[in-house]
Amino acid sequence: MNSPKYAIKGINGQLYVYENKVEIKRKGFFAFVNHGLKGDKTIPISSIKSIQIKKAGLIAGYIQFGIGGALESRGGVQAANYDENTITFGNTNDNKVALQIKDYIESIINNSSQQQNTVVQASSEADEILKFKKLLDDGVITQEEFDAKKKQILNL
Repeated sequence: MNSPKYAIKGINGQLYVYENKVEIKRKGFFAFVNHGLKGDKTIPISSIKSIQIKKAGLIAGYIQFGIGGALESRGGVQAANYDENTITFGNTNDNKVALQIKDYIESIINNSSQQQNTVVQASSEADEILKFKKLLDDGVITQEEFDAKKKQILNL
């Protein structure tokens, strides 16, 4: 089994971040008090829409994962203790790890988003060229007009 890229031993459980997933393990007394017998949770990174961090200082901090269709707690650290997609932590050394996790996951989300935009753009360019090809085939435009339009669409 792969070892995690990042880990936080939190107050209400443990967080492990792998290449393509996040695991939240509910072990320990406070995990049991706040979550009962819910058990572990695995979240594919592709499902994560947002990440919120509150750094630990005088009070505990947390890292919360926003997932499509899920409601995040909005009541600060106390509510975060009960949120199933949140790990709270009291160690200020975990602030750095939480920020690294945030940067890592956001880079994956942004790369995925850019790849999707590239596919959409390519398909819309192909659709445009097909429209002009039909106009050429129907005799509405000349071969020269089609070639010029194709170059314009493809930014050549």
